[in-house]
Amino acid sequence: MGARCLLYYITDRTQFRGDEPTRRRELLLKIAEAAKAGVDYIQLREKDLSARELETLAREALKIIRDESPLRTENRRRRTYLFLNSRTDIALATGADGVHLRSGDIAPTEVRQILALDKRWERPEARLLPADHFLIAASCHTVAEVLRAESEQAHFAVFAPVFGKKISGGVSAPATKPAGIAVLREACQARIPILALGGVTLKNAASCLDAGAAGVAGIRLFQEYKIEEVVRTLRPL
Repeated sequence: MGARCLLYYITDRTQFRGDEPTRRRELLLKIAEAAKAGVDYIQLREKDLSARELETLAREALKIIRDESPLRTENRRRRTYLFLNSRTDIALATGADGVHLRSGDIAPTEVRQILALDKRWERPEARLLPADHFLIAASCHTVAEVLRAESEQAHFAVFAPVFGKKISGGVSAPATKPAGIAVLREACQARIPILALGGVTLKNAASCLDAGAAGVAGIRLFQEYKIEEVVRTLRPL
């Protein structure tokens, strides 16, 4: 598969069974599992939560990640980074590592302007994080959106959907038409890393990497399998 495959776990506690407290516990256990296994990024994508609820959950997730995530011995950076979906304000308030911006959110350049006004990023300890100390991911569905994310200085893009999504019984979900490998390959010509999302499985992930993707993203890929197995499969020794 070539270079090390980046792994991006997108959370969805509604896929777990039980009442809200049970689903929340299951989600935090899965986050701990992902951090321990060395998943690179976790996007907290619990869109139905209030700002206060999301802030509380983010702080709990960060504590777990910092307890469970191993350190890279060469630079002492954490292996796993937490992103907040859309909410730059909550990401900054909680000390998360980045924000994932949808196409209707503020532009990456505007996030950078916010960071420029925040003196916290001038502190020496802020340099424990890579790049500009606060990572910006962008959702993209077309090559044009990828090029826009690149021009607006996103650190990387999550391109979707590459394959058709599946629902119960293996039936394709009536969602956006999949872009396919050829379009993914074109998107990967951009100068920022591209992660493939949408119907990615342990069987077809290699085709995404062969097309030039820096890694893969998913919800079910991580929540329906043992994450240690996912990491072992996609990052063979």
